[in-house]
Amino acid sequence: MKTVTLYTDGACSGNPGPGGWGAILEYKGTEKELSGGEISTTNNRMELTAVIKGLEALKEPCVVELYSDSKYVIDGLEKGWAVSWRAKGWKKADKKPALNPDLWEILLNLVEKHQMRYHWVKGHADNPKNNRCDQLAVEAAKMQNL
Repeated sequence: MKTVTLYTDGACSGNPGPGGWGAILEYKGTEKELSGGEISTTNNRMELTAVIKGLEALKEPCVVELYSDSKYVIDGLEKGWAVSWRAKGWKKADKKPALNPDLWEILLNLVEKHQMRYHWVKGHADNPKNNRCDQLAVEAAKMQNL
């Protein structure tokens, strides 16, 4: 199985507001940058979308080293929160509705195809690839205002 590194980030100008996402796929020294945006969205939706789009770009099951500065995404996956929300009909432990079930459903189906390893990184810090994803996401968000 190939090992791919996926860096992701999301951005939103206002919450909700125009948003963007960025992802970098890295395999054997080759990088592919992806980005996109939505006119009206939230930061968490863009964080989720970045991971979804990165995983959708993979053509076969892989070992995926996922780097994200989103605790929402990393904890939702690594700690099994999203799986639990889905099992409870998209309800959280406090019985309140889980947010973004449409995107979590897509993401959970994608991660099941791969062997995932999760890495939380501090945002806007010393990870050049995370910083580049942030740039891609911010640029994509700005494009939504044109």
